[in-house]
Amino acid sequence: MNKDLINSLLTAMLESAEGVSDLLFAVGKPPLVEQHGSLEEFPVEVPEKVLAPSHIDDIAAAVMNGDSRLVNDLVSQGSCDCSYSLPGVARFRVNIFRQNGQTAIVMRKLATEIPTLETLGLPPVFREMVLEKNGIVFVTGATGSGKTTTLAAMLNELNRTQAIHILTLEDPIEFLHPHQKALFNQRELGKDFSSFAAGLRAALRQAPKAILVGEIRDRETMEIAMTASETGHIVFSTMHTINAGQTINRILGMFRKDEEQQLRQRLVDTLRYVVSQRLVNKIGGGRLMVSEIMGSSLRTRESLLYGERENSSFQEIIEAGSSMGWHSFDQSLLEAYKSDLITDETALIFCAHKNKMRRDIDMMKKLRNQSFDEPSGLRLDSLLAEPTFG
Repeated sequence: MNKDLINSLLTAMLESAEGVSDLLFAVGKPPLVEQHGSLEEFPVEVPEKVLAPSHIDDIAAAVMNGDSRLVNDLVSQGSCDCSYSLPGVARFRVNIFRQNGQTAIVMRKLATEIPTLETLGLPPVFREMVLEKNGIVFVTGATGSGKTTTLAAMLNELNRTQAIHILTLEDPIEFLHPHQKALFNQRELGKDFSSFAAGLRAALRQAPKAILVGEIRDRETMEIAMTASETGHIVFSTMHTINAGQTINRILGMFRKDEEQQLRQRLVDTLRYVVSQRLVNKIGGGRLMVSEIMGSSLRTRESLLYGERENSSFQEIIEAGSSMGWHSFDQSLLEAYKSDLITDETALIFCAHKNKMRRDIDMMKKLRNQSFDEPSGLRLDSLLAEPTFG
């Protein structure tokens, strides 16, 4: 399978439906496209109607394009990450991996247009986040929940409004930011630096004011990120955690038990915001991003320092911080249900406290029914009065 044929296949898969986000290839199945969270088969003209190992190996070879680092990663670690470009069509973030002794590929389509806070409909508190001059801002969530897109919009706002040096460490580079008011340098893992820890350590000597670390995966990277935030940098990063509480526990779990109290004090001094995201199905098709946002306050810092306690959990602190623009997943889901963007079933599936959510939805339904039953303003006796004729 030559490269032109592979590019034609990828292009046809992208154009097969609206909202295609991922292309997937596995032995024994036709190519698959993911559209709004669901997989659909893409028919191919091969004798068996499904992909053979040689087909996928050909696609993998075209994507890796002889890069020895990618080949070595695939052999030694069982997977590799890279980017791939269809000229004039799309760019992809690609993961090639081994499963059951065979090769499989997942290609995530990258947006070509850099998002803005306005186009994503992000709440006003995000403008406050980009004004921070030091500390750490985490955007967390599962793979495919839009973390990179949210961070791209925040960095775009910085790029557009502040004359500073912004440096990113990415795996791979997803959005290509032009220089605007800021100087914007983007570095890619494997091409420009060997590990996030090494890239972040070097970044401290490259005079940035804002640093994006694509993902904090280990203790060493977390340690350097905190050092950067303590020395006058604002650090943006992601973690694969589902909420603020789990994010804090994941960070604590990277360090030894005897280091916990010192680490908690450092988090009190450096943690600015934790934004967690999920994508849920919208009424009428498509997906909606729902979020949880926790910032830094006296109560937050107390819970960071001493741990969560009764009546002082991160969930309770977040829900009490609505005046500062904070909200929990449950509050975000309830607001989406109130606006008829999601069903009550979706709200119950994704919420943290199902009993409370069920009560809130039932109350909302009762209030809606009452509004439908309210009198229109005409008096009953006037409706029943006998007509008079002049």
